[in-house]
Amino acid sequence: MGDTPHRSAHAGTGGTRVATSHEWPAGASARVAEPSGNPGTPGLGGGGALPRAKAFGAERAFRGLTLAAGTFVLVVIAAIAIFLIAKAVPALQANTESFWTFEGWFPNDNPPKFGIGALAFGTVLTALLALLIAVPVALGIALYLSHYAPRRLGNALGFLIDLLAAVPSVVFGLWGRDYFAQPVADLSAWLNKYFGWIPIFGEGPYGNSILLGSVVLAIMVLPIVTSLSREVFRQTPTANEEAALALGATRWEMVRTAVLPYGRPGVIAAVMLGLGRALGETIALALTLGSTYAISFNVLQSGGNTIAANIANRFAEANDTGRGALIASGLVLFAITLIVNITARAIIYRRREFTESAA
Repeated sequence: MGDTPHRSAHAGTGGTRVATSHEWPAGASARVAEPSGNPGTPGLGGGGALPRAKAFGAERAFRGLTLAAGTFVLVVIAAIAIFLIAKAVPALQANTESFWTFEGWFPNDNPPKFGIGALAFGTVLTALLALLIAVPVALGIALYLSHYAPRRLGNALGFLIDLLAAVPSVVFGLWGRDYFAQPVADLSAWLNKYFGWIPIFGEGPYGNSILLGSVVLAIMVLPIVTSLSREVFRQTPTANEEAALALGATRWEMVRTAVLPYGRPGVIAAVMLGLGRALGETIALALTLGSTYAISFNVLQSGGNTIAANIANRFAEANDTGRGALIASGLVLFAITLIVNITARAIIYRRREFTESAA
């Protein structure tokens, strides 16, 4: 019968025994070396123990290296924060005005008086206005290069836009101050003439203003947002795009329904990276802003200042208290940048979590 084992003659005694192939358990395909200490028991293939991991293998070394790198970054951030706090506390203790609300900057006086209110306001306003100008243009360029332009033309234009990131900020600042200031002043007069009823387009005098600094800053941020967004849009699955087109969607409808939703987390990351670049810009804004200490929503009037530009302009003439005051303002900028990056990571994480749950 089918369940009766095959009998074969034993070579030595003429008796019969079960064939060795039927002695192996299910799943065993070949004999292996007999285990030491029990020579009579044949080894079985495929059922042995896994090899013991090495105490100091390449995988463990790489894991330790990455852990050390991540820990080192946290240590550097903590060290920067401790340094800024230690240097800023004496100046903050000597300050006779409110550091958060006072709009003047006189740390070299006796008694010293300085505040971060106007500088923080100018930093945030300039960066947000620059993003408002740069992001729509950058997304339009990225979509054209990734889904509309021929491949050769798209690669060439993308290379030229990426070259903008290699231009030093001082070059942008000198260009904005010496050649671009007059066209922006003419634009400011036109905006005030036709849109003067909007508070941000109030009267002049027109010159080195928040608008000029923001436009120059937008040009500097443009290649960062464009390059990252273009790469994100190119990662859209081809099946998603072809499915939208097969359902009768136009090219723009395909972009709106398939490309933009897929690339939204990457676009948010690109915008936040551009915002961090805008918040920390120094030389270009030091050359294009009017260096005044006042909180005003009028972006056309000469004036404006940021934390980074104020540090660049005032550090050489500052005494001990003045340097401490500038370091205190740098601590505020450090906190603002850290909050922006944490917020960006939280937005991206929540978006990814929502996408994965929906899938």
